[in-house]
Amino acid sequence: MYKKKQKWPYPLLIIMLCALLGLIVVLSVSIGRYHIMPLQVINILLAQLIPIHQTWTDQCESIIFTLRLPRIMAAILVGGALALSGTSYQGIFQNPLVSPDILGVSAGACIGASCAILGGGGNGLIQICAFLGGFLAVMLTTTIPKILKNNSMMMLVLSGIIVGGMMNSIMGLIKYVADPETQLASIVYWQLGSLAQVTSKEIYVVTPIILVAASILYLLRWRINILSLGEREAKTLGMDTTFLRGVLIICSTLLTASAVCISGTIGWIGLVLPHLGRMIVGPDNVKLIPVAAILGAIFMVAIDTIARVSSSSEIPLGILTGLIGAPFYFYLLLKQRKDLR
Repeated sequence: MYKKKQKWPYPLLIIMLCALLGLIVVLSVSIGRYHIMPLQVINILLAQLIPIHQTWTDQCESIIFTLRLPRIMAAILVGGALALSGTSYQGIFQNPLVSPDILGVSAGACIGASCAILGGGGNGLIQICAFLGGFLAVMLTTTIPKILKNNSMMMLVLSGIIVGGMMNSIMGLIKYVADPETQLASIVYWQLGSLAQVTSKEIYVVTPIILVAASILYLLRWRINILSLGEREAKTLGMDTTFLRGVLIICSTLLTASAVCISGTIGWIGLVLPHLGRMIVGPDNVKLIPVAAILGAIFMVAIDTIARVSSSSEIPLGILTGLIGAPFYFYLLLKQRKDLR
């Protein structure tokens, strides 16, 4: 586990991270095929709160509020949700190698979305099916330990591997029967992840779910610390570990499924960002959970900006997170190799 290496007072650190997120949001809004000066972006945003003399065109305002801002808000929600769920899973399973994919949520969501695409469903039906697929996967994962009458954390992790493998096989079958001219391309694009088609309506639907699940994890963050001590120690302190673990897993799964249903599957965020957060504030989940969520939002906004401006046709997010996340994760492990045990 990482040693505590926090250099700044915690409140100051949170303020600095929030300021960095705000800076990246302004830069992301200003960058694109139609460039808008950052100062003008700030004026347009402030004009929604206080009266400011209009020095910009209606076209600038339309581009910001219709195209770029909804997409950036979606990136903040997706990045924060995935990083938060990854931090929670790693605390619950006492394993820094666990990610949101461990319960097969992402794979299950992909199955649901792909089935909707095969059936000719629209974006709304695809998102609902992705959400249901994610929950079906986690239900299967949590049922296997009950059937085997072994509720250990290791058995739950192994169940996730079993369900994830089965879902991947079903995914291969779906791609085999999909129409290669139309459906297969949509399924593959969904698997690679993208925020290109996100709308304000979709954000309004998932935002309350993400906020409620994130708030519950935030309020229970000190209990995750106790769970991290071990099953016996937590029970000795009078904690109902089965109930608490169930609540934490449900909330973490809600976060992952909500993110997947608007962006497709995006890997590495739930694995890498919790490690980066531990490098900054240490393993204490009371401090780590807010920091990891903000770092996830910053990372996702930056990645999505690169995806939409780096080429004429957008690069899928899953490709960029893999290309950047894997070397970055290696760098983190290399930098902290003496602190890991």
